[in-house]
Amino acid sequence: MALNFFDQFMSPTFAGIPLMALAMLLPWTLYPTPSRRWLNNRLITLQAWFINRFTQQIFTPLNTQGHKWAVMIVSLMLFLMSMNMLGLLPYTFTPTTQLSLNMGFAVPLWLATVIIGMRNQPTASLGHLLPEGTPVPLIPILIIIETISLFIRPLALGVRLTANLTAGHLLIQLIATAVFVLLPLMPTVAILTATVLFLLTLLEVAVAMIQAYVFVLLLSLYLQENV
Repeated sequence: MALNFFDQFMSPTFAGIPLMALAMLLPWTLYPTPSRRWLNNRLITLQAWFINRFTQQIFTPLNTQGHKWAVMIVSLMLFLMSMNMLGLLPYTFTPTTQLSLNMGFAVPLWLATVIIGMRNQPTASLGHLLPEGTPVPLIPILIIIETISLFIRPLALGVRLTANLTAGHLLIQLIATAVFVLLPLMPTVAILTATVLFLLTLLEVAVAMIQAYVFVLLLSLYLQENV
């Protein structure tokens, strides 16, 4: 029975057709398109305010060259947050629980920041591999350690997002199963467990939003080092 808990992380199929593309395209249909009118509805106004505040917070420490990434990074954050939140609904699938998808986001974007740094400021980018004032005997060891840490960054981005969402979904399913099992046997304990499940669901909603923000924030920090 324990293996059935992991069925929710398998890519769903219908008539032999994988539904991953549908699960990834669905979030974009939920966002209203801004119009050219001076006055919009409250939802579009709230959406614009949120995007402006997020953009200011992320791109204020960056140089002017890094501001070119604003549209892509904001779109990525909204995309990840939407998929994480929609995955909490019943009978849905969370694409961001797949490590392949998260690595598909992390590796190209991280590699783009590294290439930009090597092209625009190669001396400063290579200088991150060796801290200033390092003793001569430690120079080879530190260069190896910093190089390994540089190449671990995309793996950390993808694994962090996958692990946090997977752990939360598994915990919710385990506690929900316990509620259904305890309900006919010990109703009082089942009600208390259901209360814990509700609180855990609220926590998972916060985690879904925070993990999307952390993914984009770390990506902006990598970009800040190379612009």
